Amino acid sequence: MPSNTKVEVRRSPRRRRTVSAYRDGDTTVVLVPATFSRAEEKRWVEQMLRKLEAREGRRRPGDRELHERAVELAVRYLDGTRLPDSVRWVDNQNTRWGSCTPDTRTIRISRRVAGMPSWVVDYVLVHELAHLHVPHHGREFWDLVRRYPKADRARGYLEGYSAGSRSEGCAHTGEGEELEVDEIALEE
Repeated sequence: MPSNTKVEVRRSPRRRRTVSAYRDGDTTVVLVPATFSRAEEKRWVEQMLRKLEAREGRRRPGDRELHERAVELAVRYLDGTRLPDSVRWVDNQNTRWGSCTPDTRTIRISRRVAGMPSWVVDYVLVHELAHLHVPHHGREFWDLVRRYPKADRARGYLEGYSAGSRSEGCAHTGEGEELEVDEIALEE
């Protein structure tokens, strides 16, 4: 568990057969039955923290996995003739889904995309990979992007996400909202 994460254990007299955990900002909340001993509580808290971290790791692939996926997509849809030197997640892109610097063959993908369906992440990667061939958004560029079969669907998803974010405030989970709910039934 990251050292800056606080853990709050909440005991419930009504909870008898389940243990739950979720992230609330920088705090992990673990809900346990009130009947647990301190040793049982400690064991279950550790187990739930490991389970949450594993789930978050699967949902937020690292830079290496992102780069490997980009290379796969470049080979499959763009003839694999221009591969990126670097592909990484970034936290400082709040108005773009991704960016590309063709001269250095560097692609940056906004971490906001990480929680979206894989076919949307793939579209953003293909879009940025196409910039390694064509730096502008002209016809030749869009012809390359459309080689990805779900390009139109993914563009629609991103447009809808953007519209929803504007009308409802921020569409991703922020401070104070529950995130990553996980529950395990206790063995009888």
